[in-house]
Parts: sequence; structure tokens; C-alpha cells
Amino acid sequence: MFSNFFLKSFRIFLLPFALLYWLVIGIRNWMFDKKILPSSSFGLPLICVGNLSVGGTGKSPMVEYLVLSLKDRYKLGTLSRGYKRKTTGYALADEKTTALEIGDEPMQFHLKFPDLPVAVGEERIVAIPQLLHDRPETQVIILDDAFQHRTVRAGLNILLTDYNNLFTRDFYLPTGDLRDLKSSYKRAEVIVVTKCRKDLDETEKKKIIREIRPVPGQQVFFTCIDYSRPYHIITREERGLESTVDILLVTGIANPRPLKKMLEDYSNTYQMLQYADHHIFTIDDLQEIRRTFDKLTATDKVILTTEKDAVRLLKFSEEIRELPLYVVPVRHRFLFDEGPVFDKRVSDFILHFKKEE
Repeated sequence: MFSNFFLKSFRIFLLPFALLYWLVIGIRNWMFDKKILPSSSFGLPLICVGNLSVGGTGKSPMVEYLVLSLKDRYKLGTLSRGYKRKTTGYALADEKTTALEIGDEPMQFHLKFPDLPVAVGEERIVAIPQLLHDRPETQVIILDDAFQHRTVRAGLNILLTDYNNLFTRDFYLPTGDLRDLKSSYKRAEVIVVTKCRKDLDETEKKKIIREIRPVPGQQVFFTCIDYSRPYHIITREERGLESTVDILLVTGIANPRPLKKMLEDYSNTYQMLQYADHHIFTIDDLQEIRRTFDKLTATDKVILTTEKDAVRLLKFSEEIRELPLYVVPVRHRFLFDEGPVFDKRVSDFILHFKKEE
């Protein structure tokens, strides 16, 4: 708690840099708005999932939600930047691909949906034609974390904002977490407030909507996080988390707070090894995990990690095969029974894409 307080206090002293950053991104957005900087559209539906801030707002689970809801009706593809991968340029995942080559989130998509074309490329305007060349049957492309990359115009922009850190209450980097103008929210067709309390009521919902001030035609939705039954990282065997189990949580994600809250509610005790976001695990890290786990004294004890972290641990498949290392899946659940409304907005965009163009 002290370290968090110190960090927040220190960031206040970076205000001059934040104001400079605000000026730079303001000029950049103005140049796109005035068409001084070019942006391109493509002849197929592009769905962008993004946010205005750094840190976890649930983009990967939202991409997975869209894939699950659309894959039986359309030939889908996903395109990501491939953050923190060890390669550059365009790449399309295949059976030999690793997280080091395409990044942890795309690797997660590839492992969960092996028939789905999963591509990465820093320059999306270049990568989209390459993906279509490799997979010409593709009918819809989901752009992961592309909202601020305005060289490509998506037809449907889904903007995520964390309930615990709404963009309306945030400030610009490095004082805050915003990496784009607050006013950029107006470019989105859909806004999703993620990681809400499961008991969020109508009064607070309306209050947040008033605070966001959606423009005409914009829809605002609310989701909470649901955790499915953990499965073993190698065997995929599922198990429950009984209240008597001791847990070592191993994570390198931007925002582990919801996962920690879940463990506080359901487990006996837990310890945590926290690494930097998108951390590339080493053999020394694995040894640290083993040492910490061995110190747990309970008879029933497990190591728990996220799906993002799991794809970065799989390179140690032989070393971790016998460990009770379990992965906890994360998914969005729409509150107020509005999931079908969201699904219809997405489906209608795809169905009427040619008319809109």
C-alpha cells in the first residue's frame, strides 16, 4: 500500500510531461480529423477492440467473446500488434508458433481457437492486406488494441474502460494512464464499462452513463468478470478451488486486482508472485516459483496463473508437467441482461456493412 501511495505521489511530479504528451496526441488527433494524416478503410467489416488507457481493461477476453459469438457464422481473423514479441513485421500463427514470436495475447487466441487465423503486425494498414492474401476466405477481422492507431478506420469501434478507473476520471501519461485524448471516446460506436461489481444497480449505471456523456448513436454496456473452472496447464484437467486450498498466484498482467479479489473470497490463503505486465518468464523465475510453492505448508496446494501468463510458461512444458499449475479462464458477462443487445449491435454491423459503405 505504501509503495502504491508513493508511486501515485511521484507521478504528480511528472505533470509537465503529461501536459506535453497531451499536446502531442492532441495535435496528432487533429491532423487525422483534418485528413492531414491519412487513414484507410477496407472492403470488409473491421471490428476494433481498444481503450484509451494503458493497463488491463479486458481487451483479450472481449476479443474472445466476439470470436465465440461469431465464429460459427463468419470466417474470422484477428490482428494484433504482438506486444513484447521478439520478432517484427507481419506474422501468421501456425502449429510451430510460440508466444515469443507473436506475443502472449495472440498466442492465447491461437491456442484456444486453432482454426482461427491469428496474425500480428505493427503496421495494421500493411498487415491487413497480407492477412487477406494468406487467408482470402476471411470475412471479418477483429483488430485487437487498435483504437488509437488511426491509420486504419474500423467500421465498429468497441471502447473498453475499467469501472475502477474510468477514462473520465483519469489523466494523461505519465501522471495518469491515458494514452489518448478523453474526447476520442466520441469515435467509438460502443462503450463497455468492464470489471464492474456484479451487484451494480440501475442507479449507479445511469450515473456512470451521465458521466460518460455518450454521443447520439453510442451505446454503453456494463460487464463483470467471470472466472471459469481452472484447468491444468498441460493436461487440461479441471479442478475446483475449495476453501481449504492454499494458492500461489503467479501473474504478470497489468491489473491483477479482480483475480486477487476472487481469491480472497474463495480460497483459504494465498500468496502472490507478481511480475511486470507481459513478463517473459525465465528458468530463474521458474525456480523462484518452485521455491515459493514448496514453502506452502498446506496438504492441498496449487499454483494458479492467468491464460496470458500460461502461454509464456508453456516453453517449460517438461519442467512444469508434474506441478499442480492451473490456469484460470476469464470471460466477460454482460450485466442487466444486455448481452443479446450487444450481440445484435455487432451482428447488425456485419450484416449491413455493404449498405453502410
